[in-house]
Amino acid sequence: MPYGYGFYFDPTYILVVIGALICLAASAKVKSTFNRYDRVRSMSGMTGAQAAERILNSAGIYDVTVQHISGNLTDHYDPRNKVLSLSDSTYSSTSVAAVGVAAHECGHAIQHQTNYAPLNIRSAIVPVANFGSSIAWPLILIGLFFTSKTGTFLIDLGIICFSMAVLFQLVTLPVEFNASGRAVKILENTGILGHEELQGTKKVLGAAALTYVAGAASAILQLLRLIILFGGRGGDDD
Repeated sequence: MPYGYGFYFDPTYILVVIGALICLAASAKVKSTFNRYDRVRSMSGMTGAQAAERILNSAGIYDVTVQHISGNLTDHYDPRNKVLSLSDSTYSSTSVAAVGVAAHECGHAIQHQTNYAPLNIRSAIVPVANFGSSIAWPLILIGLFFTSKTGTFLIDLGIICFSMAVLFQLVTLPVEFNASGRAVKILENTGILGHEELQGTKKVLGAAALTYVAGAASAILQLLRLIILFGGRGGDDD
């Protein structure tokens, strides 16, 4: 028989709402924390770009390019071309927050140099995760037009594809936490930041880590919703 909840009410949508609220709260936290410590100038006076160059060189890395990229907190490291991109809020800023973010991205470059396993796994599943997240809902929606095993197969395949995106979120967690841990140790060992400054950096990186936890939680909730909605559909096809 046809499957579905009432047209005007889907109780599982609360999972989507919860996930969205978690992500909004995490985003607000990282922005407020960054803005707070963005007003605290580091005693070394080094900019995010200068700190990145020093950290990379101290780690024996000389083939990574540090460049400026537009945007706010759009900082990232690309292992494919060994480019470390620092945003407007980081590249030329001498704040404790900016130096911490730059060090975090250097942590990813060091992970790449040392063949850190979770980073390699994440890089390997990026194409699969991107494809899975883009094709998941189309497969599910097409499957809803069928009441046979074909429909069930397409829906199950869609859920599996979405699971790849969830897996990517989960693998990202150890990668990000490890990069932050490396950043704090490097900043302390190189003397770029003092003890009190490091406390501020830890708070900034800790808040940033929450956004990845929130993203993973949101993805898991969405996957749970798909399983609740469509996981038992095969029993209605007899």
